[in-house]
Amino acid sequence: MHVLTGEEVDFFQEHGYLKLRAVYSPSEVEELSHELERLMVEWAEETPGWRGPWREAYMTADESAKARLSAMHELQNYSSAYLRAVVNERLTGAIADLIGPNVELHHTTLHAKAPDMGTPFPMHQDYPFYEHQGPAYVDAIAHIDAATEENGCLKFLGGSHRAGPLEHIRGEHSSPHLPTERYRLEDAVSVPADAGDVVLFSYLTVHGSAPNRTNRWRRLVRFGYRDPDNVQTTGQGLGRDGIMVRGQKQNHERVVRDGL
Repeated sequence: MHVLTGEEVDFFQEHGYLKLRAVYSPSEVEELSHELERLMVEWAEETPGWRGPWREAYMTADESAKARLSAMHELQNYSSAYLRAVVNERLTGAIADLIGPNVELHHTTLHAKAPDMGTPFPMHQDYPFYEHQGPAYVDAIAHIDAATEENGCLKFLGGSHRAGPLEHIRGEHSSPHLPTERYRLEDAVSVPADAGDVVLFSYLTVHGSAPNRTNRWRRLVRFGYRDPDNVQTTGQGLGRDGIMVRGQKQNHERVVRDGL
């Protein structure tokens, strides 16, 4: 059974992203929000956010010094609410419509932009952070709070995923990002979303976000899903098996060896 319409699949294939409305009910959002408050107090780390020369193009020196981001990984290991969230039938069904019937959860990561100057993100692909051999990888951004222009909603360069992996600026003191003079945040399409919405995008789609300049948190959680046959080569979660949320994961080497 398909979750997405043909038009939605076509939109994703053309633009590299897609918003799903109200994946989580108001009561589910309330539980996820309450749990996230606890997780942020007990487990998350507050940092200035990604480092690198891109910060000069996005913030003044005073803003950069003030900017804060709270982050943590694998929320489903700390909260049953998030375990239920990552296996949501509508969400995993939509992922299956995009990458095939076998869907493996690769990771989850919190990105919570603090009030009054939550750290922006430069234009980038997620690919450099967890490189795989193929394109069958979709990130799903679960909105715990509403995301707006004012608090730093996601922005995408539509169709950029079709270019494949791009060369990113890297360094000891710089998180991977694209050149700010060529890949500009102001050229990207804004995708505001309500709490409970999920935005899907290819890990090859160029995206970023502006600072949170409001007096409230902007909390999003990224769920990364892949085809289990899409072999990872480097980065976050390398060598770690994930939860199969749809279909099955096969040991092809053993099947061939033993003639199963």
